[in-house]
Amino acid sequence: MEPAWRQQGRGRGRSQEGNRWRPTQREGPGGGRGGRTAAEAPHGVAPQAKFEEIRKSNQAAAQRLVESHVSSSSSDEDDDDDREREDGKRGQILASTFTTYTDQTGGDATGLVRTGQYLSDLFQSGALTCLICIASVKRTQQVWSCSSCFSLFHLPCIQKWAKDSVFLVSSVTDEDFGQKQHPWPCPKCRAEYPPSATPNRYMCYCGKLQDPPADPWLVPHSCGSVCQKELRPTCGHTCLLLCHPGPCPPCPKMVSVTCMCGKAKPLPRRCSNKAWSCQQQCGKLLPCKQHTCSEPCHTECRPCPRVSVQSCICGKEEAERPCAHPQWSCGQVCGSPLPCGNHTCEVVCHDGVCPPCPRSISRTCPCGKTKSALPCTEEVMPCGDTCDRRLSCLKHTCSMRCHRGSCETCRQEVEKECRCGKHRKLMPCHKEYLCDSKCPKTRSCQRHQCRRKCCPGNCPPCDQSCGRTLGCRNHKCPSVCHQGSCYPCPETVEVRCSCGSTVLVVPCGRERSTKPPRCKEPCRCLTEPTTDRLVLFCSLQLSCGHRCKQVCHPGECEDRCQQKVKLRCPCRRIKKELLCCVSAQCVVQCDDTCRDQQRRVSQLKEAEQQAAQQEEQKKLQEELEAFEKRQQRGGRRGKKRGRRGEADGEQGSGGRWGRSLALILIPLGGALLSAAAFYLLNTA
Repeated sequence: MEPAWRQQGRGRGRSQEGNRWRPTQREGPGGGRGGRTAAEAPHGVAPQAKFEEIRKSNQAAAQRLVESHVSSSSSDEDDDDDREREDGKRGQILASTFTTYTDQTGGDATGLVRTGQYLSDLFQSGALTCLICIASVKRTQQVWSCSSCFSLFHLPCIQKWAKDSVFLVSSVTDEDFGQKQHPWPCPKCRAEYPPSATPNRYMCYCGKLQDPPADPWLVPHSCGSVCQKELRPTCGHTCLLLCHPGPCPPCPKMVSVTCMCGKAKPLPRRCSNKAWSCQQQCGKLLPCKQHTCSEPCHTECRPCPRVSVQSCICGKEEAERPCAHPQWSCGQVCGSPLPCGNHTCEVVCHDGVCPPCPRSISRTCPCGKTKSALPCTEEVMPCGDTCDRRLSCLKHTCSMRCHRGSCETCRQEVEKECRCGKHRKLMPCHKEYLCDSKCPKTRSCQRHQCRRKCCPGNCPPCDQSCGRTLGCRNHKCPSVCHQGSCYPCPETVEVRCSCGSTVLVVPCGRERSTKPPRCKEPCRCLTEPTTDRLVLFCSLQLSCGHRCKQVCHPGECEDRCQQKVKLRCPCRRIKKELLCCVSAQCVVQCDDTCRDQQRRVSQLKEAEQQAAQQEEQKKLQEELEAFEKRQQRGGRRGKKRGRRGEADGEQGSGGRWGRSLALILIPLGGALLSAAAFYLLNTA
C-alpha cells in the first residue's frame, strides 16, 4: 500500500487542478477600504483548505495502518475456508442461473450436464484459457465466444487472429489480393466466419448487452437476463436459462404430440423428446407397391427388405431381385431390327423405342468438305482433297489428303518462348519449351524460395514442414510452412489432484500454471514412503465432519478426531491449533494486549472526534464574530464608522495574528496526533 503522500491528489506537494487557489474579492471589515484584499486571500483560504486536505490524508493513513495491523494476524487463514466460501457462492450462482429451467422440469437437471461443464470451467482457476495467447481468461477482460464450439477468446486476440487469417489467404495469389472477401476460421473448431462477423464489440453471451459489468454474483461476462436464444433443433421455443456460456440445454417445455405413425392419441411430452412410438405395426404401402411395412411405429419406412421376381429393363430376362432395387439391366445388346431393315440396334439393354439407324442420316467424307446421300448399306469414300482439319496445337492444319481416323501431331518448327518468358528457341510446335532457370521468388510462407524450373510466376504453396515451436512450448507445428502465427496446439493435458481421482483437462501449455482441482472424493489408498507398500486407510465419516485417519479397521471408528483445527479470539488476533476432539470445550479469550490494542484504537477515534468538534466550534465562533461586526457597522454614521474602523483594524490585525497562529498550531497538532498513534501501534 502506498503512503498517503504518494497517492494521487493528496499530501504535500501534490494538489489536483480543481483545488488550486484562485484569488477572489472579499469584503473587509471597513466596507472595502480597510478590509483584506485579494492578495491576502491565500493566507485565509488556501491554508485552511490545505490543512483540511492534510488532516484527512493523515486520518486515512492512520486508519489504514490500524486496519492493516489488526487484520495482519488473520491474513493466513486456511485455504479450505476460502474454498468452501467460493464453492458456496458458486453453487448459489449456478442455482440462480438454472432456476427457470429446473422449475419447468420439476428439478430434473439431466439436460444441463454439458452447459454446467462450461460454467464450472469459468469458475475453475486456470481451466478457461485463450487458445491464441495461452493465457487465462479473467472475468474483467473483454472476450468473444465462438457460436459453434463455444470457446472463449480474448477480444484483442481474436481480432488479430481474424485479420492475420484473411491476410494470409489473400496473399496466396497476387491477382486477387485484397479483392475477395475471404472467411476466417475459429482457432479451435475451424468454423468459418465471414469478414463482416469479425468481432469489434464486447458483448455478453446472449448478445443483449454491450460491455457487461463484472458482477460478483453473476456468471462472468454475463448480463444476468434470460438468454432467449432460439433453441436447436428449432422448435419455436427459446432458452430459459440466464445469460450463460456454452450450448443451450434441450427444450423443457411440455407439448401435446401424437406418435410417429399418427395412429395413437396425442400425449403430453417434453418438447426436446417429443418423438414417441405407440409400438403398433406401421402397415404403410412400401415403394415397391407389393408389400406393406411390418415394423413398429416409426417416422420413415425403410426400403422393402423382401425379394421378388423382377424383369430387366428391356424385358428379355426375369430374376429374383430385392424389392428396394426393382430396375436392373441384363447387360445384353438389344439386337432389335432398326427401321432401315438392314441393321440391328447395338445399344445395351434399354427401355422404350430403339434409336434410328446412324447411317440413314446425312453423311460427309472424313474431312467434312463433301456431303453424301448414299444408302446406309454403302460407305462414304474420302474426297481426295486436303484434310485441313485443325491440329491439336490449334495453330496449324493437317496437310494430308482426306483420311479416316485422327490427324497426326504437328511437327512444324516454330520459335517458342519458354514458360517463364526469359528465353526463346526453334523447336517442334507440339512440344513445350521449358528452360533450366530456377525461380528466385519467395513462396507464400515468406521463408523459402520457389526454386522451380521455368516458373511462370504462380509459385505453388510451400510444401516443407513448419516445425516452429507452438505456444505450449511442448510441441512443434505439424502444418506445412505458412505465413503468420501457427494454430494453437490441439493437444490437451490432464491436471489431477493429489490422489488422482479428480481430473481437470486444460490446453497443452497451461498445466504448469494451473492449480490442481479440489478433490471431492475420499482418498482410500496411500503408499508408505519407507516400505513402498500399499496401505488402505479408513474412509465410514466422523460426527465432527472430518474423516477417520486410521488404517482400515473393522467396527465403528473411535469418535475422537485427531485432526488439528484453528481457534481464534473474538478480535481474531490470537490463533491456537488444537485437536478437533477437544476444540469444543476450549474457548480462546482476548488477552491484555488485545484489550490494550482495542483501547488504543478507541482512544484514537475519540481524539479524532474531539479535534473535529473543536474545529467545528472554532469555525462557528469565527462566523458569529464576523456577523456581529457587520451588524455594528450597519447602524453608525460615516465618521464614527471611520474611527471605529481604525479600532476594528487594530482588533482585526490582532484577530489575523490569532488566526494565523491557529492555522500553524492546528496542522502541528494533527501531525503530533498521527505520530502518537503510530508510536502506540508499533509499541503494541
